[in-house]
Amino acid sequence: QVQLVESGGGSVQPGGSLRLSCVVSGSMFSIPTMAWYRQVPGRQRELVAVITSGGGTNYVDSVKGRFTISRDNAKNTVYLQMNSLKPEDTAVYYCNARILATRLESYWGQGTQVTVSS
Repeated sequence: QVQLVESGGGSVQPGGSLRLSCVVSGSMFSIPTMAWYRQVPGRQRELVAVITSGGGTNYVDSVKGRFTISRDNAKNTVYLQMNSLKPEDTAVYYCNARILATRLESYWGQGTQVTVSS
């Protein structure tokens, strides 16, 4: 049974920083991609950043230069370092992993709240 467990959310003032972590556990062969999404009430879930097993990354324009996604393949963990946070970054952040076990499937974490407010 594959599980994704997130941590690191919280409340911060504008301009502050947070670091999210997501640990993947369970039986699997590989994790081709890992990503962070975010969602606010009434809006669709938005892809924030994605990273491949080889380290290739991509970001939504609104976070470029402020957020950094990274992964530790030995620990099956993905991180999202968020700097210069803005109120519009407030959302529930979800970890996603495309995992190859018996077949390639997409898994989600439970979500962690990030609130940016003065």
